Amino acid sequence: MSVELNHTIIHARNSRESAEFLAHILGLTVGDQWGHFIPVATANGVTLDYMTSTAETITVQHYAFLISEEEFDAAFERLQKTGVEYYADPSMSSPGQINHHYGGRGVYFLDPTGHAMEMITQPYDTSG
Repeated sequence: MSVELNHTIIHARNSRESAEFLAHILGLTVGDQWGHFIPVATANGVTLDYMTSTAETITVQHYAFLISEEEFDAAFERLQKTGVEYYADPSMSSPGQINHHYGGRGVYFLDPTGHAMEMITQPYDTSG
């Protein structure tokens, strides 16, 4: 068997709120709660398992989602309707803009806990 990412746990202030937020933006479904986890499954089988944390500080993470141009149009429209600020860059210094890296489109935004979410339509060229 080849190695594949199966799931990751995302700590949140409110697991239900964060899972529903991301699922709404990306057009995904929130799964049934399983133990401490609220799952959101992606098309390639990776599950984001949201877990409410009572820790005073949650380490902010970054999650990037590769989506089609059509999915981007729909997700970006949903994002704009939420009123959540979005940015063209990971440092979030270009508010209200998207990027066009590698001939595609990309945007960054924060989820309710403060995790940096990214939607891109073209994968990054990491060949150097």
